[in-house]
Amino acid sequence: MAPIDSVETSGGAEPSGGAGDHRGSPTARRIMLGARLRRLREAAEISRSEAGFAIRSSESKISRLELGRVSFKPRDVTDLLTMYGVTDLEKREAFLEMVKRSNEPGWWHRYTDSVADWFQDYLGLEESASRIQTWEQQFVPGLLQTEEYATAIASHGWSPLAGQSVQRQVGVRMRRQALLGRPNSPKVWAVIDESVLRRPIGGQRVLLAQIEHLLELTKRPSVTLQVVPYQFSGYAAEGSFTTLRFMEPELPNVVYIEHLTGALYLDKRSDTELYGRVFDRLTVDAHTPDHTRQLLMKAGAEL
Repeated sequence: MAPIDSVETSGGAEPSGGAGDHRGSPTARRIMLGARLRRLREAAEISRSEAGFAIRSSESKISRLELGRVSFKPRDVTDLLTMYGVTDLEKREAFLEMVKRSNEPGWWHRYTDSVADWFQDYLGLEESASRIQTWEQQFVPGLLQTEEYATAIASHGWSPLAGQSVQRQVGVRMRRQALLGRPNSPKVWAVIDESVLRRPIGGQRVLLAQIEHLLELTKRPSVTLQVVPYQFSGYAAEGSFTTLRFMEPELPNVVYIEHLTGALYLDKRSDTELYGRVFDRLTVDAHTPDHTRQLLMKAGAEL
């Protein structure tokens, strides 16, 4: 399933240009800060257990910090920098500024009652991605949905009875789409199954408006859309997934796979390369972007 906003020293180790220059999300800053601290620790030939002892914690805590999976405390980072031999005041201040910015709440913080904990990291990563590649078998991807289409999905087909919880979930989805209008908007490459254009989510009127919206979006240079025809459906991939790619070398590519009660975040190189090959196969099986536009127009005319 694609993201549905369920109920983002030397050798480059210090922040270049100052931490305040980075415009990514708090999630991305945590991962970058963790990666830089890991490089410092390895350069100092200090083990994770030794580093954990220095901050009155454990080896597993250092591992989580270096992966950016938990928030940082200024005191812990100060102690680690001392242990790793970083004495330059300007460099230490840059790291502490990154700590401060990595702990800032994202825009989704005000929606915590409607956004599952496991989805909040995705929002932070999506906000910082330079390229988003998504394959969707059942729905139009969330970034490309109209409000009415999103409401039909979030309300399980009961849009007229949608309550405040559904409205807030849809609000998160609409807010996510703001990144498409940024000057530095990520490149979005979406591949969808042909059945998505035939499935009357919300009824024919809502689906027609959604198809017209897709046609408008494909006029943007940052959006590429392809449709996999029925005859190739189901061969390249068993389920929907999204791959997030980043400009920053500290941020690994991430494959996001959602299920009913949570999500998987895959960042091992072997996993992301496999999904990259799968996505390449999907783009080959799919209609070209130009042919896809013709198919959208035909699907709209038939409604």
